[in-house]
This record gives sequence, structure tokens and C-alpha cells, in this order.
Amino acid sequence: MGTLFAFPNPVNEYAARVTAGLVVLLAVVTAATGSLWGLLAIAVGFWLRVLFGPRISPLALLSVKVITPRLGKVKLVPGPPKRFAQGIGAAVSTAALLLLSSGAAPAAWTLLGILVVAASLEAFAGFCLGCTIFGFLQRRGVIPEDVCEACNNISLRRS
Repeated sequence: MGTLFAFPNPVNEYAARVTAGLVVLLAVVTAATGSLWGLLAIAVGFWLRVLFGPRISPLALLSVKVITPRLGKVKLVPGPPKRFAQGIGAAVSTAALLLLSSGAAPAAWTLLGILVVAASLEAFAGFCLGCTIFGFLQRRGVIPEDVCEACNNISLRRS
């Protein structure tokens, strides 16, 4: 059962960035069309990545198996902060989906906009907001050090 819900550690940062870029693309198309189904696809994708890593998520599979290998770049980074970031994306996109479903479209699109900003930072600048939050929480003792010993030095600095 543990392997079913395993998340890779380490993670290729370039694959994570490509996946984030695909999320941005899907989110922009979803916002432009006002699609509830697009928002559902975004939320389901985040949940699939949180629960199963890149093994089941269509966007992650496209990224890991097709696009990233063609880039030929590998930069390994700790997995737990990336999983945490996917969890934030799952929570935000699910909240947006619930808001849109209940008729609160402006609030839903605002949350989707926040998601686009965070995913764009990852995709285009290599800055993982969720990873930074993970590091902050770990330094404060909210996330135990043994969750990710390699993460103990994550800071606001970009390498």
C-alpha cells in the first residue's frame, strides 16, 4: 500500500517546472472559457499528483515521460517540498471548484489566478512557493526535520 501512495524523492526540478507550465496553460484556458470541467481537471490532477506522484496524473506523465526527457536536463531536488506544494495546489483548486459550483464565480477565478501566479513562478522562474512555505514551516518546527532531512536548509534564497 505504501508504494501505491509513494512520491518520488528526489524529484527532477525540470519535470516539476514543465508540469507547472502545463498547469498554467490549462488554468489560463479554463479561465478564458469559464469551464467548470477545466477546473475539475486541474483539481483532479493536483490530487492525483499528491496521492500517487507522477504515475497517474496526465499532466505529470506528459511532463516526465515526453517533454522533460527531450530537454535533457536533470536537477534533482528533495521530493517532500514538491509534494507539499502539490497539496497546496490541490487545496486551492478544490476550493476554487467548490466556489464555482456554489455560484461564487469571482472568488473561484481569484483562487485560480493565485494558482496561476504560483505555478508561473515555478514554471518560468524556478521559484517554488510551496517549497518555500515548506521550508519556513520546517524551520519553525511545524514540519518535523525527519520528514525531509535534505530540506533543512531550504530558505528564501534561490540556488
